Amino acid sequence: MVLEITGVVLTTFVTFFEVVSAVLIIYGGLKATIKILLVETHKRPEDYQGIRKEFTDKILFGLELLIIADLIETLRKPFLEELLIVGTIVIIRTILGYFLSKETKESFLTES
Repeated sequence: MVLEITGVVLTTFVTFFEVVSAVLIIYGGLKATIKILLVETHKRPEDYQGIRKEFTDKILFGLELLIIADLIETLRKPFLEELLIVGTIVIIRTILGYFLSKETKESFLTES
């Protein structure tokens, strides 16, 4: 009984973090697209680096939320095969996050 409730709660949290992550990344993409369209059509004084940094921040936060969902998923299914798959996914997402963060910092330094 307790294990079933725990499984349902963990599944709910995993779904929550995955949905929030997807919404955040989609929102960031739509916002960046709208800003770029406004810059191009109305010649607004917005730089592309700022738009890019905002979008990158949304992607990074979304990746971090997906890592949380993956870690919770391993609590739910702690089998060796699942651990290897989730571990690989977490490593890939961490590497992506690191390089996105590094690129954002470098572009911010060259901008200053």
